[in-house]
Amino acid sequence: MAVYCGIDWAEGHHDIALVNDEGKLVAKRRINETVEGFAELIEMFVDAGDSAGAPIPVAIETPRGLLVAALRAAGRPIYPINPLAVARYRERTSVSGKKSDHIDAMTLANILRTNAHLHRMLPDDSDLARSVTVLARAHQDAVWRRTKIVQELRARLREYYPGFLAAFGTGSGAGSGLSTTQLASADARAVLAIGPTPATGAKLSKARVETALRRGGRQRRIATVATTVIAALRIPQLRQEQVVEDAMGAEAIALLGVLNAICESVDQLAAATATAFSQHPDYEIITSFPGLADTSGAVVLGEMGDDRSRFADDRALKAFAGSAPVTKASGKSRSVVRRRTKNNRLAGIGYSWAFTASARPSPSREHYLRRRDHGDGHPAALRHLFNKMLGQLHHCLATGQTFDPSKGYSQAVNQSEPIAA
Repeated sequence: MAVYCGIDWAEGHHDIALVNDEGKLVAKRRINETVEGFAELIEMFVDAGDSAGAPIPVAIETPRGLLVAALRAAGRPIYPINPLAVARYRERTSVSGKKSDHIDAMTLANILRTNAHLHRMLPDDSDLARSVTVLARAHQDAVWRRTKIVQELRARLREYYPGFLAAFGTGSGAGSGLSTTQLASADARAVLAIGPTPATGAKLSKARVETALRRGGRQRRIATVATTVIAALRIPQLRQEQVVEDAMGAEAIALLGVLNAICESVDQLAAATATAFSQHPDYEIITSFPGLADTSGAVVLGEMGDDRSRFADDRALKAFAGSAPVTKASGKSRSVVRRRTKNNRLAGIGYSWAFTASARPSPSREHYLRRRDHGDGHPAALRHLFNKMLGQLHHCLATGQTFDPSKGYSQAVNQSEPIAA
């Protein structure tokens, strides 16, 4: 008789429930995430009739963690179930709204018993691919944290030091706009450290600014950039009261310290990610696509994995990435909209991938322009391009060949193909 395992994961302990194919509880236990706790779990499996030829499958609400790693190393089938799906399954058997860890473990086990065919097993990715996933996600998170701190620092500088934002706006050296700044650049951080207020910034000498720029890592056009920055900082501007300005300068220095640490972590993680990604067998294929480099390609590999059986075809991959549209039809109503439930990390890198690929004259750009001529807006055209390149990538990985633009765009785009607006 088949047996199914449900594990309600928690930080301090895990509730285990084993049910047979009739839905009857075979065993239950609460274990700790220790070597002894894992041994208890294996003992439960053995007592329930577990064997190497037919291991008991496990349903759990998380795809990561030490317990999942131990189960994966033991070669056990693991089904990560979304907690929202578990909540919906729980409502099928209980209308009172009662909930407990044991009930959740039972629910997870029954999900496998009745609907295992509707859920995917944890991909059997290689150790190297999973290490790339860890590093690529860490780098992506660090970039997002850097953006958050930059926006916070920009908001504070805008209140008392708009001249600094103008000095490091868009463009090389000094800029003219305040909407986009280069506060994360080494130049801006080095100058802000020695001139955190309008009063101190206006008194900076050219020699001191040049020294700061060298300390930040600049090697070329030091004198030109220093001259431009000094001129921008000495332009008269509206000022706060001196004591308030000094307080805001102290806050800016504190935020700058956080930004410096995050920028350093971004650089370190980028280097580690590129090193791990370059060692993977799929590196050459992925980076052969226009718009994919070391860090962006690592995100693509990290989210897709290298288990070729994970996606049955390119349509499954496109749905996972959110590039494929969703058709909603009911009665006489029919609409095609963009997919909102998706892998946000892969979808995020897909936008920049398509944007970069369409920026220069190439078949990718021609495809993008055809979609614009067809009536798509900029986001929809990029999403359509991302959708097409994902299909090409899936084919290249499946066949083991690098990207060839002459084959990837050998036929014109079907103009009647629907795409979400």
